[in-house]
Amino acid sequence: MFEALHSIRTILVAVLLLPSVAAAQPFSPDWKSAWPNTDFSRRSVDLSSIESGGPPRDGIPSIDHPRFVSVEEASDWIADREPVIFLELNEDVHAYPLQIMIWHEIVNDTVGGIPVAVTFCPLCYTAIAFDRRINGIVYDFGTSGLLRHSDLVMYDRQTESLWQQLSGEAIVGEMVDHTLKMISAPLISFGRFKLQHPEAKVLSRETGYRRSYGDNPYAGYDDLKSKPFLYKGPLPKKVQPMEHLVTVMINGEPVAYPYSFLGKRPVVNDKVGGVPIVVFYEKSTGTALGRRKISRAKAIGAGAVFDRRVGGQTLSFTKKHGLFVDRETGSVWNIFGVATSGPLKGKKLDRIVSGDFFAFAWMAFRPDTRIYKP
Repeated sequence: MFEALHSIRTILVAVLLLPSVAAAQPFSPDWKSAWPNTDFSRRSVDLSSIESGGPPRDGIPSIDHPRFVSVEEASDWIADREPVIFLELNEDVHAYPLQIMIWHEIVNDTVGGIPVAVTFCPLCYTAIAFDRRINGIVYDFGTSGLLRHSDLVMYDRQTESLWQQLSGEAIVGEMVDHTLKMISAPLISFGRFKLQHPEAKVLSRETGYRRSYGDNPYAGYDDLKSKPFLYKGPLPKKVQPMEHLVTVMINGEPVAYPYSFLGKRPVVNDKVGGVPIVVFYEKSTGTALGRRKISRAKAIGAGAVFDRRVGGQTLSFTKKHGLFVDRETGSVWNIFGVATSGPLKGKKLDRIVSGDFFAFAWMAFRPDTRIYKP
């Protein structure tokens, strides 16, 4: 099944794409030929580590003029357990369903007045949002059709530099030595999202492209027994390659919390890079890469990470009767880091930028990661 993934990605161009996309530059065995305006004299990685993922540049089209619908309208076509990327900036709340992101991988958007790129690499299960501004210039991003360590390589349309999605770093071109600022954008089930943010905006299926939204073209990839696609690097030894991890990196210290552990212990109090944090985990979120119909896929969970300091006090958390509770005040908190009852009701924990990645992908870029053990 997994040997067919390359064919699936190629079919996205050969069969499914609209004429406007099919007109993109054709795939060449020498992928550099598709980038005549890219400054290859500036690079931070070995070019041999970059390879074609199948589709050509823009073969998987980014969404550059996103439309949004209400939570109520989206409920007609998104199942409660389906994963969405949750982004909140300046009280502006958006959700980006993975059933759409899996076909487009990048959305250039503006949230709360901030230009952002919301990205998802299906092969690594990396959902990351970035601030698109660098030195006062707003950059627009597209899919290059290239991969590095199986991870999406993006490009900006202003300089045609190549960027590594997992790290946000420019790796080839004029923008080398620049890194995009990551923004907290965790995965969450749509059911949880709509309860907390019933007035939010949800990315519409009206994208300007004809796609089988709701279908998963990588059926079965999200399996512990599957193998990473187009990945030639070393595999992690302390965790299975296709294990899902909740990951953080604070002040240069990378730490990962395996789902297999969080499923048994859904609250972790830790200190990373000198910052006291808490990891909340809920099992309600489904996978986007399991069954052919995303709405029918099994629940694998999702995590959220917060600074556990509130008002000068460092809290410690546990889970009682299915609820997140701090030991110091007995207040009850939800997966969004909001106290819903108790002495601290209405208080919010500061969100820490985190990710939910396949282990092989995260460890390829952060091999010095501490795998959490109590």
